Amino acid sequence: MTKQNIGPMLNAYPDSVGGRLSGLADLLEREELRGAFASLYILPSLYHSDLDRGFCVVDYDLNEDLAVRDDLERLKALGVDLKLDFVLNHASVMSPQFQNLLEKGEQSAYRDFFIDWNKFWEGCGEMTGEGYIQPDPQFIRDMFFRKPGLPILMVRFPDGREVPYWNTFYQKVWEEDGKRKYLGQMDLNIRSPKVWEFYARTLEKLAGYGARLIRLDAFAYAPKAPGKRNFMNEPETWEVLDRVRQMADGHGLTLLPEIHASYGEGVYKVIAGKGYAVYDFFLPGLIIDALEHRTGEYLARWARELAEEGVFAVNMLGCHDGIPMLDLKGLLPDERIQGLIDTLVARGGYVKNLHGAKNMYYQVNATYYSALGEDDRKLLLARAVQMFMPGKPQVWYLDLFAGRNDYAAMERAGKDGHKEINRTNLTAADAEARLGLDVVQKQLALLKMRGAYDVFSPDAAISAAAEGSRLELRWERGEEEALLTADFADSAFRIVVRRGGETLFTFSQA
Repeated sequence: MTKQNIGPMLNAYPDSVGGRLSGLADLLEREELRGAFASLYILPSLYHSDLDRGFCVVDYDLNEDLAVRDDLERLKALGVDLKLDFVLNHASVMSPQFQNLLEKGEQSAYRDFFIDWNKFWEGCGEMTGEGYIQPDPQFIRDMFFRKPGLPILMVRFPDGREVPYWNTFYQKVWEEDGKRKYLGQMDLNIRSPKVWEFYARTLEKLAGYGARLIRLDAFAYAPKAPGKRNFMNEPETWEVLDRVRQMADGHGLTLLPEIHASYGEGVYKVIAGKGYAVYDFFLPGLIIDALEHRTGEYLARWARELAEEGVFAVNMLGCHDGIPMLDLKGLLPDERIQGLIDTLVARGGYVKNLHGAKNMYYQVNATYYSALGEDDRKLLLARAVQMFMPGKPQVWYLDLFAGRNDYAAMERAGKDGHKEINRTNLTAADAEARLGLDVVQKQLALLKMRGAYDVFSPDAAISAAAEGSRLELRWERGEEEALLTADFADSAFRIVVRRGGETLFTFSQA
């Protein structure tokens, strides 16, 4: 993708439709979807991975159980470019680098590819009887950890020594047949030249797959320094991103750093100000709030900010994760955010608190359709608003098909399986049947509109206004104008695209 491509983007796992990436290619080749999507965001189970449905990457080769090169060529022939994930902070314990470390220990070429906890904290604390350094309070008090205790995995070297390595995210250790077994996500050592060689090879590989947009997952945890937060450290975070961007520029790749932070913190502004694309994690909650409170005030304010500040955003309604709530803090009053959470939970959603802190809202797991009370009119209005917001619209496949909360999938996933509520895999027959639904056909008409007219361009002038329950969003470029007028009191809206005095497209929901 180039920055000029702001056409709609479908978002799915490689096996979300038809069990393989070929099923998504089949779907996009259908006449009903021709012209609806300019891009496809494939989640990282596209690669070899072993946890977190793709986000624990073993290596970035194609997972041929789900995708082959021919699938990518079919997408390319359709003119569909790719958004792919690159996980900067960590790799699976099953990665060849970590397996080499386990096999060779001190003699491994990857001895410092991961972060030796004791080397990192040398001179900053006291050695414990368990064999790891306990950092002095002044070096650790501001650090943000994702789980209780120190983020350490004790790694057994071939000589029997236990060496602590930094492990921010998941870990599991057990004994089997007298051998230690591991599962987990091991932090990479950005001070190692081998890590930067790995970054360079990975970006080259992803570009070769047809990627144009690279989502940087967990990037904010990669730069670490004693006494700093261990999350969005400055200036280290920007130094790492700039170095990655120089590599990406050589392949025509645009970087999309992924981070959840409250609106009030202004992190999105900082990222955009440094020239990166940003995620619009605010839009999903703002639309639901507008429908619940029957006002477009906050939506109009946010659209104006994006347009006036020239922020290049990727926006969405639903996604593989939950509906963001933490992000809205500072943009909506706290009581309205809590009201949103209560409403979505009453409609069958599940609350995910931030790292186990029960007094902090983070996201609600639900399909967007169920979050809207499974109301076709509200879903179509939400999609229409998304089409007129500044940025590039990303569409979760299950939203397109008006998917409902999948409680059976949650139960099958067991404890902490709440995200599966919005990840239902569809057979090809399921998808074909749902294509006949009126709400699906109308969404496709809106998506095709967004890709068909020159007015929807990065250099268009975008304006937004709200009065009472009504919202007006307008795009203007040359002789073309596109106008959305919507009423959140009854979910009515009208769209018209004109060139000069000629009407090119109309769409309405009375």
